Amino acid sequence: MESLKAEGVKDVFGIPGGANLPTYDALYDADFRHVQVRHEQGGGHAAEGYAKASGRVGVAFATSGPGATNLVTAIADAMMDSTPTVFITGQVRTELIGTDGFQEADILGATMPFVKHSFAVTDPRQIPEYVHEAFHVASTGRPGPVLLDIPQDLSRADIDYLPRTEPVELPGYKPSTEGNIKQIRIAAKALASARRPIFYTGGGVVNANASEELRELAGSDRFPVTSTLMGLGAFPASSDRFLGMLGMHGTVAANWAMDRADLIVAIGARFDDRITGKLDEFAPHAKVIHIDIDPAEISKNVGAHIPIVGDVKQVLPKLTREYRALQTDSGRLEEWWSTLEGWKDAHPLYYEAGKDGEIKPQFMIEALHRASQGDAIVTSDVGQHQMWTAQYYGFDKPRRWINSGGLGTMGFGLPSAIGAKVACPSEEVVCVAGDGSLIMNVQELATCVTEQVPVKVFLMNNGYMGMVRQWQELFWDRRYSSVDMGSSPDWVKLAEAFGAKGMRCESSADLEEQMVAALEHDGPVLMDVRVAREENCYPMIPPGNAARDMVEAPRGAVSG
Repeated sequence: MESLKAEGVKDVFGIPGGANLPTYDALYDADFRHVQVRHEQGGGHAAEGYAKASGRVGVAFATSGPGATNLVTAIADAMMDSTPTVFITGQVRTELIGTDGFQEADILGATMPFVKHSFAVTDPRQIPEYVHEAFHVASTGRPGPVLLDIPQDLSRADIDYLPRTEPVELPGYKPSTEGNIKQIRIAAKALASARRPIFYTGGGVVNANASEELRELAGSDRFPVTSTLMGLGAFPASSDRFLGMLGMHGTVAANWAMDRADLIVAIGARFDDRITGKLDEFAPHAKVIHIDIDPAEISKNVGAHIPIVGDVKQVLPKLTREYRALQTDSGRLEEWWSTLEGWKDAHPLYYEAGKDGEIKPQFMIEALHRASQGDAIVTSDVGQHQMWTAQYYGFDKPRRWINSGGLGTMGFGLPSAIGAKVACPSEEVVCVAGDGSLIMNVQELATCVTEQVPVKVFLMNNGYMGMVRQWQELFWDRRYSSVDMGSSPDWVKLAEAFGAKGMRCESSADLEEQMVAALEHDGPVLMDVRVAREENCYPMIPPGNAARDMVEAPRGAVSG
């Protein structure tokens, strides 16, 4: 507890059990908040939401065996999204390790492929040092999850805590942060000569708290900017320089710009498959500047002509300074912008309006933006509702959009909203959920009520696992296999059973008004919004296709 306090921990999420009872006994007298979740996976996602919203390290506790294995999905999720988290698990007594003792599981072995680092305590005197090292590793370089596994008998031992006075130094772990100045100068010259450049920004900009630095660089000339799902908000969506999100469900302008660009500046992004589409046809005319703190990501999927390993918060100001020192042709980008503006005008995000009060999912997100005045922290689950929120909410600030991007974990939205609200109690926190996802961790409504965490859940209810249904419609001849949610619960009654406020809206006419009422309620709310059942999420790059082959929403007929 003293080690955690020294690291600035204010909040912890978790569930007690036999192997971590000594930890919870010490927690009884600790002076930080423990949020008792209802499932360890929920605790893990809450720690992620806490970290994503605040930038601080999120912490989750679990006991041994099933408690620890219930954290596995959250740990993998944190690894994929580079989320600074520390997971502390109890373990059976040392003499029982390897005997298949009650509630024993090799959690270090189970999570080895997707932790940034892990520690197995073998001596109680290691605990303080391991805690400090865990926080250092989790929060520096490319952030990620760290696991600390403590056998029960060692956590019962009495040792003296000595405050650490020196910074943590780990042999072999020294992330490169500055960026090579020669490479930065080469990048500046490439920018100065490019006629069709584009900034491709990712979640690394948010993780590095480098939003201002990105805006400065983009403002050093008339550079167009696009963003991954994870990077939304790092550059304001309302800016006329922003082309929208790119990727599988990105805008036509953003994806076509990547396809036609002669220079791509990748900043804290990793060229994953949802961005590139068909890899061997991705951006065929472009040279690539790749700025990333993780050298393993550079040229992993797409070769970088100008690699720069470093913290984007430190690299971007240097690149801005070097670029501004060059004599550049200010008119060289006019033809490029003429093309980009033409694409934006001809191919905007589009959907057919609902008839007779029908609520289209896209309209629901636009209504939420108006009701929240565009200034909420928004978490989501995974699926169509996630993509529609990314497309239509319009994030102007970083750390306002919290979702599971890399792993795509259904059930992420509600617990991550709890974590975000605990981290930022003065902010409005809403969760946009799908009915297929919400049911997976709906027990965390009990946490909202008991722990007095007033998050607002807006359920986009179409009665399907929507994204899977869309793929079955478009690519599997409408053979709807196991995607109809069938006998879903009465969500209003379910919310009330947990002690939360339940609401339902079935008409677009009063949707925004009801959303405002939900946001003004002083406790947790679940609003069941009945939307068009078979609406599809467009634009879309069909799987295995190139970005230039995007499919847009059908005009003049209901989508789907």
